[in-house]
Amino acid sequence: MSENNGYVSHTVNEIGISTITFFHPQSNSLPSNLLDELATTIEHAGQDDNVKVIKLQSGGDRTFCAGASFDELQAIQNIEEGIAFFSGFAKVINAARKCPKIIIGRVQGKAVGGGVGMASAVDYCFATKYASVKLSELAIGIGPFVVGPAVERKMGLSAMSTLAINATEWFSADWAQEKGLYSSVSETTEEMDAEVDALCEKIATSHDKATKELKKIFWEGTEHWDDLLSERAKISGELILSNFSKEAIAKIKGK
Repeated sequence: MSENNGYVSHTVNEIGISTITFFHPQSNSLPSNLLDELATTIEHAGQDDNVKVIKLQSGGDRTFCAGASFDELQAIQNIEEGIAFFSGFAKVINAARKCPKIIIGRVQGKAVGGGVGMASAVDYCFATKYASVKLSELAIGIGPFVVGPAVERKMGLSAMSTLAINATEWFSADWAQEKGLYSSVSETTEEMDAEVDALCEKIATSHDKATKELKKIFWEGTEHWDDLLSERAKISGELILSNFSKEAIAKIKGK
């Protein structure tokens, strides 16, 4: 596990609380290898009989997730590479959707693009007042096509379209709570963690058959998402090849 290249870690405590942590030194932006590892880790935790509930979090005390790796976006040369990259976030969202265990999100700081998608794909999400959100994809010539279904499901079409259209604007954690993304917003990380741990303990000691049946109900109507998110990944994979996108990413990286 190298912090220089990022990592995904997984632990399970004595009462069945699984903690999955992802980290990357570039503001927790996620390259393909970490996206694949994160999706696989969620899948394995879902299949582990010792796991009763999953806590999904990122490392560090600042940004929750800055979304896609700009280095990798800039390096995409053809449609196959584009589809493969954007399929990474699709795999994570689908892994969370299909996971039979309830997933609790812990968002300590800003969430951008795919980070908003991950916060939307958990079943219950805690945040701090610093956890503002932004869907910045339109600013680099694409759109939140892959994460859009998860965000829309959680926040509604109006809030999702507000984020998608006003792509350079940060929206506060309180706004995100009002729209349904966050269930709770705390003043400090310590307060948030106390709430996260308390709820995870309650779920871990609940009837696991009941929590699994609840999870099924929460995600009813999304059975077509494997195909839907693949189609969306293709849209982004094509658009990222445009000169507009290449120039926009270069400009942002040059700041």
